[in-house]
Amino acid sequence: MFRNMQSLLAALFISFGATTLAETSNPLPNIRATYGSSPAPFTIDVEPRFIDDVRQRVTNARSLVSPGGYEPDYSEGPTLANFTTLQDYWLDHYDWFAEQAAINAKLKQFTTTVQSLDSNYTHDVPLHFVHHRSERADAIPLLFVHGWPGSFLEVTKVIDLLTSPPNSSVPAFHVVAPSIPGFGFSPAPSHNNYGPTEAGHSFNALMQQLNYTKYVYQGGDLGGFILRHQAASFPKQLVSALSNFWIQRPNDTDLARYAANETSEDETTYIRTVENYIVNLSGYRHTQQTQPLTLGYLASDSPLGFALWIYALMRLDVERGSAHWTPGEIITWSLMYTIQGPLGGFRIYREMFREHDFQDTGFGAPPFVTQPVGVTQRPYDFGIGLPIEWMQRDGNVKVVYKHDHGGHFAAYRSPDSLADDIYRWFGDRELSGTSVFY
Repeated sequence: MFRNMQSLLAALFISFGATTLAETSNPLPNIRATYGSSPAPFTIDVEPRFIDDVRQRVTNARSLVSPGGYEPDYSEGPTLANFTTLQDYWLDHYDWFAEQAAINAKLKQFTTTVQSLDSNYTHDVPLHFVHHRSERADAIPLLFVHGWPGSFLEVTKVIDLLTSPPNSSVPAFHVVAPSIPGFGFSPAPSHNNYGPTEAGHSFNALMQQLNYTKYVYQGGDLGGFILRHQAASFPKQLVSALSNFWIQRPNDTDLARYAANETSEDETTYIRTVENYIVNLSGYRHTQQTQPLTLGYLASDSPLGFALWIYALMRLDVERGSAHWTPGEIITWSLMYTIQGPLGGFRIYREMFREHDFQDTGFGAPPFVTQPVGVTQRPYDFGIGLPIEWMQRDGNVKVVYKHDHGGHFAAYRSPDSLADDIYRWFGDRELSGTSVFY
């Protein structure tokens, strides 16, 4: 895929003009793409020779030798059996071009270029995005932002429910689902200092370019962090939001009460979940936050290794007794990074630390959100148990929808329940503020 450091860096750091929105052809490696000054239809068309190269790398991938002859369990990462299963499926059954055709048939995709001259990042930002308009005359513009290790594919199973709801008693939406720069088919930022604040500026510029002067927001994981920054930057344009990943740092009083066994059941659950994440599950974050380039070399050279890297997080979303992620889903999700190179997806964690979303080994203090916010929680996600009283320290949180099933990738794994939450929250015109659209 990349034969030397120079070609790797050329593929991952692409320079764009900083002052004008000039058309840019083929700024991404391995795929045909053009990013003009206004939205234009886009079809995924990955170069066959790149897919052949990926297949060859998967063929030659070296498995681990079990240290001391024992087989490590999931506490150390994906198992050796996961490696073999994924490799065999990739070589014997997986067909990228069938997946590519299915995505193109399902999702209406576009590219454009935006600028945010009122931000600290004034360079051109090429974007890839999904845009489905509802046939309902009263439809509300909704910005849907994905997370890590996901992509724009997270919107696939929920988008029809939002554009064409079951009846007129619930709201309908015009859905815009961009790829965060460095993910999917939005090229990685061409300069440093592009993090959640800057992404918020880019996505607001995209909504304005689409003539959605006011809009609502739904996001999880990175989308939940970008929400906090975008809401603070654009209080007049971003009307209201639903977050399925509202995370915050317990304060000193919370921790003192926890040490004294004075916290409620929900508070105890949340603190223990955060502690478990920091101690046992956040190794990926620290590496991506501190050494993204080092990791980028390894992941760029080994598509199978990278697929297992993100599967280590994807598997945490699976409920006991439920269907697991299929090998095909794992491979397709990993290719949403591998095609352009995974460095951009890694490096946003470094920028998030710069913007105080992370602090020390835990979570930081993102901006306060003044707009009305609804929060949805599921048991297999990091935010479970966080009390609404704590949420209100960092934002105008009005309601929490608690579920007894589901996890981190709510839109993809629990589309019906997330759609119901979206209907309920934005359908309450007074509480959510969506009366401005009527």
